[in-house]
Amino acid sequence: MESSMSFDLVFFGGTGDLAWRKLMPALFQAFRHGKLPPGGRIVAVAWEDFADDTYRIWLKERFHDVEGAKRPSDEEFARFAVLVRYLRVDLSKPEDYVRLRQWLDGPRDVEGHGADSAETVVLYLATSPHLFPQICQQLGAVGLNGPNVRVVLEKPLGHDLESAQEINRVVRSVFSETQAFRIDHYLGKSAVQNLMALRFGNALFEPLWRRESIANIQITLAEQLGVGTRGDFYDRTGALRDMIQNHALQLLTMIAMEPPSRNDANAIRDEKLKVLHALKPFTEDNVLRDVIRGQYRRGTVGGQPVPGYQEEAKVPSHSHTETFVALRTEVQNWRWSGVPFYLRTGKRLAAPEAQIVVNFRPAPHRIFPGANVPNKLVIKLQPEDGLELHLLAAKGSGPSEALSPVCLDLDFDEAFAENRVGGYERLLLEAIAGRLNLFVRSDEQEQAWRWIEPVLRAWERDNDISGGPRSYPAGTWGPAAASALVARDGFAWPEEQ
Repeated sequence: MESSMSFDLVFFGGTGDLAWRKLMPALFQAFRHGKLPPGGRIVAVAWEDFADDTYRIWLKERFHDVEGAKRPSDEEFARFAVLVRYLRVDLSKPEDYVRLRQWLDGPRDVEGHGADSAETVVLYLATSPHLFPQICQQLGAVGLNGPNVRVVLEKPLGHDLESAQEINRVVRSVFSETQAFRIDHYLGKSAVQNLMALRFGNALFEPLWRRESIANIQITLAEQLGVGTRGDFYDRTGALRDMIQNHALQLLTMIAMEPPSRNDANAIRDEKLKVLHALKPFTEDNVLRDVIRGQYRRGTVGGQPVPGYQEEAKVPSHSHTETFVALRTEVQNWRWSGVPFYLRTGKRLAAPEAQIVVNFRPAPHRIFPGANVPNKLVIKLQPEDGLELHLLAAKGSGPSEALSPVCLDLDFDEAFAENRVGGYERLLLEAIAGRLNLFVRSDEQEQAWRWIEPVLRAWERDNDISGGPRSYPAGTWGPAAASALVARDGFAWPEEQ
């Protein structure tokens, strides 16, 4: 990114939770790290009647909730706030989009100087996805879709394949595919970036990255929190749509993809799409066998009692919405044939944890006594980023020395402390710079929907027969059936090993 590049970053939904909890703090970190070009403006767009100064005061109050080290001092916030503007826009009124266009084309500083338009305009739609078509059509109507404009689309993009295709159809009628940045914040995490470096920047693991050496791969995206105040949204969405269709499948493609021919957005995304096409399709029979869904009931988390899902605010008392999913699948190609991939996500689980575990096959012939634990590579995404390589080693000397497990642990926070960049910070900077490598292409996203739709249909039919998802106590690792799913192949989840 050129340090002198002028940009306007416009947040639709500028007073929403996502804007003040994630996006503005991420931009502040980029500002603190000196990564934001000095010629930029950050524009919050919403319907509330704020002036610039009152919005800055409102935002500063919410920055008090940012975790300690990332919280700005008064002086830092004052310098950052100079970049922040506010514009009242009613998304249903065409005249307000005209006013937005005029404002973006107007003076670029508070003194009224510098009338040239920004070199880059990034329009971030941090609103409900059902508003995306309306917003994009209005932006096109006022000419806010030129070659210097990028639109960032926050997930979930649609509710099913049909709605996702309709959103993409409208977006493509206004913006080219190279202007559309479909965001998945897991792709911005340092550990995921280092997964690419690990696989394609080093020769060490590539000969082992195949069915002959790998027994199974497990992806866990676990949350300790419940649905909080988002009960109405979550009950329309559920864990399969909220986490598996996007985050978990994107991680799976990064693990399973073939080496791209070059470090180029389309080359990378072409290989990810091949993985999605190679996933074993679901049928009515294998959904019942290979997909487990659950819903948390009352339990204890962190020593405190918590309510069940159906007791949460804005959740129907007889809801069948799943808060937990565990599934087994395979990538049906030469590299991965026969290797099970297990995906698991849930709310109110025993620990907040996101990780990928690559379990290698055991040594073909044992000559040492002691532990017989296969090697594994753990890619940690949350709460900390890092890599763990689990090996066997001898504690002492002598030909009969027993082996014991040891762990080589790389903590990215320690190794790269001065250059650490958060997921949203990285993705926002990439969008400003116009680099698409870390964003999802429309055909990827639609194929992911196409793959999970048989599961959604099977659940709709099964609700009347089985009564819906299995119950599990809050503070556990989900229904017992999830453990049986993995045990059926002779394996276990990490906490059970």
